[in-house]
Amino acid sequence: MAAETLRPNFYASAAVDRQGHLRRDDQWLAQRLADPATRILPVWRTHNLVIAGSTPSAAWLSVERAAVLLREGREVAFLGVHESIAHFAIEVSHLDDPAPVASLAEAATFADLRTVGPLLDRDQGGLLAYARGMMHWHARHRFCGVCGHPTVSLEAGHVRRCTNEACGAQHFPRTDPAVIMLVHDGGDRAVLGRQKIWPPGMHSVLAGFVEPGESLEDAVRREVAEEVGLVLAEVTYHSSQPWPFPSSIMLGFTARATTTDLTPATDEIETAAWYTRAELRASPENEVFRLPRRDSIARRLVEDWLAAG
Repeated sequence: MAAETLRPNFYASAAVDRQGHLRRDDQWLAQRLADPATRILPVWRTHNLVIAGSTPSAAWLSVERAAVLLREGREVAFLGVHESIAHFAIEVSHLDDPAPVASLAEAATFADLRTVGPLLDRDQGGLLAYARGMMHWHARHRFCGVCGHPTVSLEAGHVRRCTNEACGAQHFPRTDPAVIMLVHDGGDRAVLGRQKIWPPGMHSVLAGFVEPGESLEDAVRREVAEEVGLVLAEVTYHSSQPWPFPSSIMLGFTARATTTDLTPATDEIETAAWYTRAELRASPENEVFRLPRRDSIARRLVEDWLAAG
């Protein structure tokens, strides 16, 4: 189990050297943006450029093909170096129709990463998630949260600074921490619930955002108490997963409940119930009942718990 826990979750293995020390080196960055080998990853309204098919892959543009986009001065962020090649994300959401950009890469189209993520190579999925997250942050921080003035991008897209000289506040990419937990009874049962907005049949483990002044363990206990009314004993860390949908880091736990009566908070959860390992292993995966999506840490938590029994 311990060895299995070391296996990275989806979107957590971009295998890119972020080389943060080079983000202020304008000369080096200019050289990379003139290097024919450099790869440009466009993001259009949170959609990534991919080559579709039964085995989809990440699509990218050469500096030459992306020249017009780069000259337009849209948001660009240095992601890092992968296999000795620099990778940059570029935002093209100003376009009403992204087809002309997609046509710059052979057989490519813009797609929601959540629809193709489970089928992508793990490194590619991680890179696309990183690009998506960075461009979403830029789109949400064009104005200073302190004084309301416009901000400008600095340090290869990893800082935004207020243009108001009297303010000058710096803003950095943000990630919202959320706890996600598989609650079990110490034996052969675990709790799964569902929300009304989820696809038909989908059930998952419990989750919620961490509040200010709260430890991760306290957040696990509070969320479980609020959502299903259970009291917990041990709370054990499992693993984490970047989840840029839009901007979270999912912090995974398992937890043993000391009570068993479920009282779902109907404003958040439509249903919640205890399920045995046998029931979950026999999941029909249809519109009546299905496990969490395969690229999620929720699915990983369920599968690892099943394997442990």
